[in-house]
Amino acid sequence: MQSISRRAVLAGLLAVATPAFAQTTITDSRGAQTFDAIPQRVIALSWAVVEQLVELDVPLLAVADPEGYGLWVVQPALEPGVENVGRRNEPNVERIAELKPDLIVISDDQGELAPVLERIAPVVHFTLFSLDHDNAAATRTSYLELARLFNREELARERLAGLDAHLAALRGKVERHFGPDLPKVTAISLMDQARVRVHGGNSTSEAALLALGLDPAFPQPATTWGFVQKRVEQLGTLEDGIILNIEPFPDAELLFASPLWNAMPFVRAGRFARVKPSWTFGGAFSIGYLAEAFTEALLTIEP
Repeated sequence: MQSISRRAVLAGLLAVATPAFAQTTITDSRGAQTFDAIPQRVIALSWAVVEQLVELDVPLLAVADPEGYGLWVVQPALEPGVENVGRRNEPNVERIAELKPDLIVISDDQGELAPVLERIAPVVHFTLFSLDHDNAAATRTSYLELARLFNREELARERLAGLDAHLAALRGKVERHFGPDLPKVTAISLMDQARVRVHGGNSTSEAALLALGLDPAFPQPATTWGFVQKRVEQLGTLEDGIILNIEPFPDAELLFASPLWNAMPFVRAGRFARVKPSWTFGGAFSIGYLAEAFTEALLTIEP
């Protein structure tokens, strides 16, 4: 007999434990959508909605680029055996059709795919990242809408409460480490030896740092995706505060050995740390994973 994954078992138990499903209407970026049954064969093409569905214990039939998800997103992990249906911006429509899904979930700039995908199955689309709203709040709203669709609202509320408790505990760790004078902190993602993304207003990274009680060291204006691209040498203007680089960064050894990098004030002062891979364009729980990774990195820096 084949082994059954823990998440699949839990999904089955939840299905038994939850009340009978009635016709349900949810609201996505395009308005109200009504479903007569809980979708069973689900494909998700955006890593942010993949995260949301995994955090609801929804078994996934297929996702876009699961290998990339494992490298960049990491948590929550996908179950083994999830099908690959191509790239996020160019999914394999023929393969999606062959899998006969009864729901396809997409987000943000994947909206232009909806007319094609709707020939195969109902499509739910969420706008998670926009200059017109609070991105962190939008991820929670979409999570609760998906929970309603899969009849798992109680589970969703419990997990969001657990997330908030976890963030509070992490904040306590940071406060005990640094004492009453908390440092200012900014997260970056080094792209290569010349370019860097500085995470600022409306980013999940800054939301995670604010949840830890930390103000930005290098404030940036709010943007749709929450980052501003700069040249690496512009980081040299930062005289105070901590910089955290979110990995992976393939050119790390080359840049970190360079005179330019070692002349940076925050490097010379020991106010720099590398952060394990965490997805900066994810759902509600990415904020928790980022806060966890940030805390781990911050605890390596002397107060």
